[in-house]
Amino acid sequence: MRRCVFFILLLTGATWTAPSQASPILEDEAIRKMLSTRVDVQRQATGIVVGIIDSKGSHVVSYGTMGLGDARPVNGDTVFDIGSITKVFTALLLADMAQRGEVKIDDPAAKYLDKKKVKLPERGGKQITLVDLATHTSGLPLRPTNLVSKDPNDKYRGYTVDLMYECLSSFTLPRDIGSKYEYSNLGYGLLGHVLEKRMGRTYADLVESRITQPLEMKDTRIDLTPAMKSRMAAGYNNELRPIPTEWHFGALQSAGAFSSTANDLLKFLGAVLGYKQSPLLPAMKSMLDIRRPGGMQPSTQIALAWNVYVDGEQEVVWKNGSVGGYRSFIGFDSKAGMGVVALANAQTALGADDIGLHLLDEHIPVDLHIPKPHKEIVLCHEILDRYTGRYQFSPTDIMTVTREGNHLVGQLLDGQRFEMFAESEDDFFMKIADAQVTFESSGQGPAKVAIWHQGGRDQKGERIE
Repeated sequence: MRRCVFFILLLTGATWTAPSQASPILEDEAIRKMLSTRVDVQRQATGIVVGIIDSKGSHVVSYGTMGLGDARPVNGDTVFDIGSITKVFTALLLADMAQRGEVKIDDPAAKYLDKKKVKLPERGGKQITLVDLATHTSGLPLRPTNLVSKDPNDKYRGYTVDLMYECLSSFTLPRDIGSKYEYSNLGYGLLGHVLEKRMGRTYADLVESRITQPLEMKDTRIDLTPAMKSRMAAGYNNELRPIPTEWHFGALQSAGAFSSTANDLLKFLGAVLGYKQSPLLPAMKSMLDIRRPGGMQPSTQIALAWNVYVDGEQEVVWKNGSVGGYRSFIGFDSKAGMGVVALANAQTALGADDIGLHLLDEHIPVDLHIPKPHKEIVLCHEILDRYTGRYQFSPTDIMTVTREGNHLVGQLLDGQRFEMFAESEDDFFMKIADAQVTFESSGQGPAKVAIWHQGGRDQKGERIE
């Protein structure tokens, strides 16, 4: 079943569809055209690298430069922060430990923690298990409630294990454990920490010894070598302004701290697809054995870290990453024997997710349109407060709107947050994507409806709170 997606990740504007049975050269030219549009016209990065692997081998298609002031072209060895693709390594570590009998997938997370130092939240007599954490169904929030960093470009700086314990010990779960998908960096930080405690080794050491070293992924690390730093693409925000700081994940590094290259991630996909022999293959396959409702759009299932998107008989498994200055994508179709990596050096809403998904499923569109300009105006707080609340567009698409200072902030169920800027009293636009929202209200009271405009289509969301 295909879902109509209007929210940030997949834009439904002008689209591009691959010619049937195109030759590899034409396919690469078409991909490069998409990348040049994203870089030169839409200005959503200075450089993007796409890697493709199938039964014939792997290769890279790239376009653009390392940065606005660095004319070196990006390539398969260019280093990018990969953000939440880190979670795939964390979940694979869990699956591998389960295969070895070192843990059980449904073990309570508290089993491996010092009960004198931390008390994990429970609900209805049920404890949070390792699989709850790995499928984002633990009930824990996107971020800890006690972050200490004031830098929006480095949210987790200074976040210690003691602070994580403090947050977990005082947190009240809002719903039954395992009952609902809610994307959680805190949950994945806890998962990596539990695996550390079980093995008595650091998270980085475990991933290196069990995953990256056996797969010869020499450019996939948390602490970059000097050689990797020399090949690191500069990072930018959605307006192509430089992100001046490196992210420091502290106790939550298992949620998003790794950097990598397209060539290294293609090695990983080669093992996942069975093109490269690896003792990790049984664990890699087992990551898809457990599935729960949820995942990022357009997926409807969440496995261990992986989103699962089903289109008829086709199944696309994928994960993306978004971290200060960068966007990343990795995905595969086991039946077709194909995998795709896409890395971009700007933290935009779209990144290259649509390109990666389109290469795996041609029915998923690629956004190639040019946004029209919008002019921001300032509205008083009383008007903005009319629009705060929750709006339901479909059973699985709910947007929560809050006010932060002089503008509105929207948040989706998967944790995506985006600022909305006024261009009239009722109309708002996003800077991170070509999408707009119109609020409808009667008189001076709260808005009753939010209409999402994107890609020439409108979707109405009724106010539910």
